[in-house]
Amino acid sequence: MSTPPHNTPTSSHHGHGIVGLMSHELIRTERALAADTRRDLGNMRATLRTLALTVLVAVLMGGAAWAFLAALDLVTAAREQNLALFALLPVVSVATAWVYRNHGLRAARGNNLVIDSSLEGTPIHARMAVLTFICSVATHLAGGSAGREGTAVQIGGTIASNVAGVFKLRDRDRQDLMLGGISAAFGGVFGTPLAGAFFGMEMCTVGKLNYRAALYCLAASFIGDAVARALGVSHGAHAIESVPAMQAGTLAAVVAAAVAFGLVARLFSLSIRTVKRFYSQRFQNYLVAALVGSLVLLGVYAAGGLFRYGGLAEWLTEAGFRGETTWLDALIKLVMTALTLGAGFQGGEVTPLFDIGASLGGWIGTLSGLGPSFMAALGMVGVFGAALNVPVTTIMLSIDMFGGDAAAYMVIVAFVSYLVAGHRGVYPAQRIVTPKRRSLDADQDLTVDEAIQRHATEEHA
Repeated sequence: MSTPPHNTPTSSHHGHGIVGLMSHELIRTERALAADTRRDLGNMRATLRTLALTVLVAVLMGGAAWAFLAALDLVTAAREQNLALFALLPVVSVATAWVYRNHGLRAARGNNLVIDSSLEGTPIHARMAVLTFICSVATHLAGGSAGREGTAVQIGGTIASNVAGVFKLRDRDRQDLMLGGISAAFGGVFGTPLAGAFFGMEMCTVGKLNYRAALYCLAASFIGDAVARALGVSHGAHAIESVPAMQAGTLAAVVAAAVAFGLVARLFSLSIRTVKRFYSQRFQNYLVAALVGSLVLLGVYAAGGLFRYGGLAEWLTEAGFRGETTWLDALIKLVMTALTLGAGFQGGEVTPLFDIGASLGGWIGTLSGLGPSFMAALGMVGVFGAALNVPVTTIMLSIDMFGGDAAAYMVIVAFVSYLVAGHRGVYPAQRIVTPKRRSLDADQDLTVDEAIQRHATEEHA
């Protein structure tokens, strides 16, 4: 009769232990999966809700973009047929200053309020959209040298902020919706959905893309553009006649031009800031400051016979692509825009930046032999991107406008001009997340405005 092996109880014990351990792990895995599923479903519900509200904001912004662009077309045509409307500049200036001071709440901060609202949750009153719409159209009727992006972004930000308030969005959801509103505004007004998508992700910060909001910004920009086009909005197109081969001489010329574009962008923002500071320091009464600013602007128009540089002046961009401009055209448009926005008129900066960049680039292209349309395209996007601190948006804008044939040159111009411009820009409220150069590391976490003040203090120390 055989006896059972001595190790049988031990083997049985090990078997039960392994089964128990596996059962315990299975239970833990099931619980973890259940928790992940609940969390994912909660996130999906929040994502779908924010996405649905983003679609709502984009549709509303697409309609607002159509109305705004239609109004600009009407007043631009009226002004071009009757130059006497320039005489309205003092009236528009004083009325704008009075309305914003007495009824604008914080609306006078413009796009900087939209940035603060996106980053900090500051609510925007609905009247901001109404005021900037009316006052911007009035600016263009009277011939102020301004653009349309600032107005569009303020309207988009106002719509998004109020929708977020109605549906009680907070924190991340609210920020995502705000950035979507910015994207819908840019895409709808300029007809550049790729650039619009990245503009929402890039506008509020220097050196950072908010990829978390990518889904909402993409949806908002494409929907805003589609709605505006469906309502009848059309956009002008410019073409690059030929793209030169990538050679050492061509590359050197493009880099040199990019440096020039960055310096011009820096000069643009400095000029607006200087004019604003001059009037605020010289005149204690804000209405007197507005009146004097408008009279100076009108006087320069009249003295130089520069009326065609008023308003959007999109003829400058077209002339730049044909090689019919000089550096003087770019300088005149820069000065007129600084005198307009510095005096407190409402409007944006982007279209004047397009004009300045294209007219300067067309002249450089003619001188260098690389072709005016090629350099005008580089200047158009390069000055824009450097002044607004949005290099990735700049690259996407070039694709929207010109396709990918000159993409390599566009990337070079986008980043070189961005670096050259330093911590300056037309949006003082932008937060510096990643400084542009090692020498500017001390600016990290400051706003552009705070960085400018820090540099000024160091220079006078």
